[in-house]
Amino acid sequence: MKCPNCGAPIAPKFGEMVITCEYCGSGVTLGSQGWTNIQKQTVLDLKIASVDEVDSIIKPLMDKGLLHRHLQEDSTREEMNLSYIPYWIVSVSARTSVVAANEMAQIGQTATTAALMGVILGGMGGGFGGGGRGGGFGGRRRAIGDAWGLGTSGLRSGTFMLGSFMAFGGMGMGYGGGMRKAEQMDANYNFPVVALKALMEYQPHNYVFNLEGRQLFDITKLPKSVKVLNGDVSEDAAKSQAKTLVDQLQTEKAHAKYHMIQQIHTDLDVGDVELLHVPIWFVRYDHKGKKIVLVIDANSGAVINSMGL
Repeated sequence: MKCPNCGAPIAPKFGEMVITCEYCGSGVTLGSQGWTNIQKQTVLDLKIASVDEVDSIIKPLMDKGLLHRHLQEDSTREEMNLSYIPYWIVSVSARTSVVAANEMAQIGQTATTAALMGVILGGMGGGFGGGGRGGGFGGRRRAIGDAWGLGTSGLRSGTFMLGSFMAFGGMGMGYGGGMRKAEQMDANYNFPVVALKALMEYQPHNYVFNLEGRQLFDITKLPKSVKVLNGDVSEDAAKSQAKTLVDQLQTEKAHAKYHMIQQIHTDLDVGDVELLHVPIWFVRYDHKGKKIVLVIDANSGAVINSMGL
């Protein structure tokens, strides 16, 4: 197999579906039409290049809080590697329709129902406590019955109390227009999908790379000491994964914003896709048998994932 750009030999390993030519830096991917050029391939600059810089990021993170004091010092560092990791950047437009309970209307209904029950139970309790079972309760019952036009017979058992409660409860629920509200949540994402199956457990959840600072990929400008990894996740698989993850993210945002969601639906449109090479530090510690893993964006210095902290 030869590079479609420079003609140099390319030897993909078993399972690899995203390859960067070691000679010219062109990217090729395996899809339904065989091996084809990747139309857009970009890279983020390496800015966090030294171990000391990484340590300055890790130490305050690991030693945060009283329970974690001297955590980094008391842990054994097992691995610290820097590589260029391929991420598919998938453009996704999301339109989420949400039907949620109107909290203010429900609060008003609850207050009204509670007040009504107070009147009913207060009247009945007062009748029992006031001067005998016959006179006290009868007078109270007659007064409430007259007020509702039911006479005393409607209050002779718990039927009236239950009926009144359901009637007033039904007002709020049955006349449901005011109890529900429809909202629309629209968002556009450039969602990153890691192109290596072995790194799927470190897939970014709601992380945004500094795409404004990206440049066209040129392998000759990268430090030769940092390895550029190939990928084994196809472009089509990345699109499908991005849709799934964006749908989950929209649902999480909706539940954080609205309470008592009754219906939720998200429509998704996938647009352009590019392959972004990101310099990533992988750091692993052992603390008394417990593994701590940190994934650090070596362009921005931000922590993408932390496990075990």
